[in-house]
Amino acid sequence: MKVALPSRNNQVDDHFGHCDHFTVFTINQAREVIAEEKLVPGVGCGCKSDVVSQLAAMGVETMLAGSIGAGAINVLGAHGIRVVRGCSGDLRGVVEAWLEGSTTDSGQSCSHHKECH
Repeated sequence: MKVALPSRNNQVDDHFGHCDHFTVFTINQAREVIAEEKLVPGVGCGCKSDVVSQLAAMGVETMLAGSIGAGAINVLGAHGIRVVRGCSGDLRGVVEAWLEGSTTDSGQSCSHHKECH
C-alpha cells in the first residue's frame, strides 16, 4: 500500500495544491513503512495539474492532507485515492499515527483558494 502527503520541510504542507513536493510512503503487510520517495509536482495548482494521475500511477491509495479543497478531493477520488483531511506535523509521525488508527478525517475542506476551484 502507498500513502502520500503534501510536504514542505519534512512537515505536512497546509495546502495540497501548493506544496513543495509529495512524499510517498510504501507500507508492507505488517503495516510498517518500508520505503519513502518524493514526487515534485509540475507547475500550477495541484488539483489542475497532472500530479494526481502521477500519484495514482505510483499506486497511491490514500492522501493524508492538511487543508485541501473540494476540487482536489474530487480529482483524487476519481483516481481511486481516498483523502484524510486535517493532518499536520512531522511526515513520519503522521503516517505512523494513521497506521495506528488514531487519525480520522476532519471533514473540513478549504474554500478560500479560488484559483483551485
